[in-house]
Amino acid sequence: MTTMDRFDRCRILFGENFPKIQNSKILLLGVGGVGGVCLDSLYRTGIKHITIVDFDRFEVTNQNRQIGSENLEDIKVDVMAKMFYGINALHVKVTPEWVDEFDFDRFDLVIDAIDDMKAKVAIAHKCSHKLISSMGGAKKIDPTCIQISSVWKTHTDGLAKKFRYELKRSGFNGDFDVVFSDELPLCKGLGSFIGVTGSFGLALASLAIRKIIE
Repeated sequence: MTTMDRFDRCRILFGENFPKIQNSKILLLGVGGVGGVCLDSLYRTGIKHITIVDFDRFEVTNQNRQIGSENLEDIKVDVMAKMFYGINALHVKVTPEWVDEFDFDRFDLVIDAIDDMKAKVAIAHKCSHKLISSMGGAKKIDPTCIQISSVWKTHTDGLAKKFRYELKRSGFNGDFDVVFSDELPLCKGLGSFIGVTGSFGLALASLAIRKIIE
């Protein structure tokens, strides 16, 4: 009788590429509404070496969209480390200074799921050759509007527009793929829907797996 395990169906889908997926080293910056779902997807796909970085604690307003947010006031990365056994969790605020000092070389892929613009720009300068980045998932309700493109080909998305401007202003002339939505914002505040923020995370995970395979 054939013995099956939790990754049996991943092996069926990915075939000879599955060991490559398992052994990839992923750095995930931010485990909020987008990053948390991305982490869940990557972990369930069998990636063994995932490092997450986040400084926040769970707040009550996170509970409409964030995995682990039932643990109010707890440090997000600590909760994730308990939920996803074996990941490496860093309780650190991602700042330009931290980015400048951190060793990105030991990772095969860097996933940016943070909102801080100065840090996002610093990350792009540091490791754009192996970077994928999330744009704005708030204020929207339609996950079918989510797209993947070069950061320079984004449109409609307010965070992406600001990101392009700051990248140009900083002298960045590289390129990398991002996940964004061309749905027009439906509110002025940071209203959010897990159907979109979670789909951003799934799109990041899918893009990550495809880049690993390629």
